[in-house]
Amino acid sequence: MNILIIEDEKLAAEKLVNLLEEIGTHFNILAVLDSVEDSISYLKSQEEPDLVLSDIHLTDGLCFSIFSTVEISCPVIFTTAYEKYAIQAFEVNSIDYLLKPIQKDRLQSAIEKYRKLAKHSSEDQMALYEDFRKLLSHQNRDHKSRFLCKLGNRIKSVPVESIRFFYSENKLTFIIDINGQRYPVNHTLDEIDQMIDPSLFFRLNRKYIAHFDSISEIHPYFKGRMKLVLEPDVKEDIVVSSEKAPLFKAWLDK
Repeated sequence: MNILIIEDEKLAAEKLVNLLEEIGTHFNILAVLDSVEDSISYLKSQEEPDLVLSDIHLTDGLCFSIFSTVEISCPVIFTTAYEKYAIQAFEVNSIDYLLKPIQKDRLQSAIEKYRKLAKHSSEDQMALYEDFRKLLSHQNRDHKSRFLCKLGNRIKSVPVESIRFFYSENKLTFIIDINGQRYPVNHTLDEIDQMIDPSLFFRLNRKYIAHFDSISEIHPYFKGRMKLVLEPDVKEDIVVSSEKAPLFKAWLDK
């Protein structure tokens, strides 16, 4: 089985290779790529692999840009720390979605799923794909409803419905509420991104996670990017990358 690995974290890529070697010796690793650009170039110039193992967040954007640029027919197994992209992943020939840190038994299960799909008819494949869609549609899971913040000698619980956005500054994370009040919070943006309802909040970039109601204006920007105006007002430019813009538009249109 010829496998292409797309992963920008060296240790994670090495772990995937080691796990595949532990599972069996019949895997041929064609290449390990770490960017959208290199992956597009490879898939355009080389014979299509039997299977792709791909992280979602790469050095130069989201991997979905690869599969929207190069049409492939082989299955894809996504490996990521971000559960929120599961539905988008399904739409790109995905047969499984593995959350990091990758466990050997989950990877082995995903490989077995690939083998079963290879043996089945297209009708059976669609039934398996539908089962996968149902498995991923766990949108009713609990999301955080309040954040505990310390203000000097006081502690305040900030309800999510009053939060307009989260942002990071100098390695600290803050909440801005509907009145423009700022509260420090003891979580990173990556952690917060997994705690909140993705139908209400969107990770705009490395510094900002915004509530839908905080977005007052959206403007086209250079090279396919988007520039936003938030309320309460922010002094710096808030820009959504060209790679993230399609996901942002889809989120706005839900």
